[in-house]
Order: sequence, then structure tokens, then C-alpha cells
Amino acid sequence: MTFENPLREGVLVRRYKRFLADVKLKDGSVVTVHCPNTGSMTNCSDPGSRVWFSRSNNEKRKYRYTLQIIQTAMNDLVGINTSLANDLVVEAIRNNIVKSLGFYLRLRREVVFGGQRSRIDLKLEDSSVGRNNCYLEVKNVSYGISNGIGLFPDAITLRGQKHLRDLTMIRKSGERAALLFCVQHSGVDFIRPADNIDPSYGSLLREAFNSGVEVLAVKAKFDIQSSQICLSHEVPVVLS
Repeated sequence: MTFENPLREGVLVRRYKRFLADVKLKDGSVVTVHCPNTGSMTNCSDPGSRVWFSRSNNEKRKYRYTLQIIQTAMNDLVGINTSLANDLVVEAIRNNIVKSLGFYLRLRREVVFGGQRSRIDLKLEDSSVGRNNCYLEVKNVSYGISNGIGLFPDAITLRGQKHLRDLTMIRKSGERAALLFCVQHSGVDFIRPADNIDPSYGSLLREAFNSGVEVLAVKAKFDIQSSQICLSHEVPVVLS
């Protein structure tokens, strides 16, 4: 994925009001940028961090700039724009990066299912005999700690808990169901549930896995100079 305009560099002054951040540029001026992340951004929102942001071509936007990447104290790069996760995953599936999902003929987004009219991020479809459709939910991972460990979630997520219940229900109905962690963190080599933050999510994740829901993770690669980011390879998810 290539950003619509070249990435610009700055230094994070502060993140505030959840969706805003001030960034200091090389000339000393400060711009306010949109911060597209609903989580706590633990370990990747420290003032003074090196950051990169993009400019939108949409002149109607109140904030023309969007925060995209932050460099942590450990010099890891973290993609904090959670709205990119689905696009990155779709690109990875189409490029056969996620081997177990690469053979479907059709992909649809934001698919409604069930009596409660719930929505799932992606539905992979194939009319081949004996091949079930796959309902896929995507989660962005930006919380990394030491020793290559990535954790999800970084805050209690009732919405994420509901998604796990939905996936479990889908799997029990006979369809294929999967959860895919989009790992936008260069220092993360495997994923664990953040049981100390949201123990209910960890419990539901293990329940979903034991019910047959597939749990996958794919790691991003950053190219700042070319203003590009892509998912490059799968990494393990450790539930024990």
C-alpha cells in the first residue's frame, strides 16, 4: 500500500481528545493532525517520539493531515492508523501472503449476517463443491512490549468481545470463521492476548479457538522513504 501523498516527518508533541495530536515540524512550527486510533496507544504515544504523517487530498477535511507511523523508544516502527488494517489484509490476501486464505474467488467487505444483523469485516466466498465460505474479522495490533511480544487488546474492548462471540457462532453453524491480527509493529514477532488488560477477551479468544475459529497474525513491513506499508509474512499467535 502506498500513501496518497509522501509521508512527512515530525516529532510528537502530545496526543489529546483521543483523535487529535500535535506534531512539531523541522522548521519549528506545530500542526494538528488526525489520530485514527481508538485504543490507548500504550508504548507508542510518548511525547518526543519521531512520527510520520500523511496529507489528504480531500479539501473538505477539517484536519488535512493524518498520523500514520510512530517510532518507539526501542526504535521500532508502529502503524497506528487502525483504519488501514482491513485494506492491508485485503492486499495481503490477494497477494497470497496469507496462504490459508489465498484460494477464494470472491471477497466482500462489511457483510451483514445473522438475525441480529451483525457485521463482519470480510467474507471470502467460493462456489467450489465442499469449500465453505470464510468470515474474517480483522484486528490491528500496535501494542508491543519486550522480547518480540505483541499484545491485543491495549484497552478493554466490548466490541472485540462481541466479535469473538459472533465468530464462534458462525463456526458452530458450520461455516469457516477466522480472526486475523494485522501486526503494524516492526518489533513484534508473535501475538498473545493481553489477559492483564482484558481477561474476558482472552477467555473468549481461547473459547473461539477451541470451537474451531482460526486465529492468524500477519506482520507489516514499513518503507518510509517510499511512503509504503504492506503485510509481509505470518507470525505465530500464542494462546497458552
